[in-house]
Amino acid sequence: MSRVPDEMALLVADIYEAAGVLRRSGEALAAAEGQTQARWQLLSAVSDEPLPVARAARRLGVTRQGVQRIANDLARDGLADFRPNPDHRSSPLLGLTPQGRRVLEGITDRAAAAHRLLAAGIEPEEIAAARDLLRRVIGQVGRQWGE
Repeated sequence: MSRVPDEMALLVADIYEAAGVLRRSGEALAAAEGQTQARWQLLSAVSDEPLPVARAARRLGVTRQGVQRIANDLARDGLADFRPNPDHRSSPLLGLTPQGRRVLEGITDRAAAAHRLLAAGIEPEEIAAARDLLRRVIGQVGRQWGE
């Protein structure tokens, strides 16, 4: 009898555990700059180019309504703003303000320092192999569940 299903079950459990630990650490990193992880993710999603809320939500894999609430909060706090969308007048673009860019850079700098600590003692090839395996698992799940 193959151990693969048992090992896969353990890998999935480890992935969920890692996701929880990383989510908590992400919340702590964002909190150090007065933000939440959800706000950090949205700031990051619109950092390269302003996006409509619906597209930002698709990029993040969450609901448009949740992203709209966070976008409104970011705009209220001066970290983002809504800009005219030349392609769709009723769907403005969400973009970063200079203050939002500074906050995002602060969180990103903290995250980079945390990542350096996480990677200490792990060879880059091991990290690459782990990433490759995770991408393969994600692909398998996507194909299985039609994503």
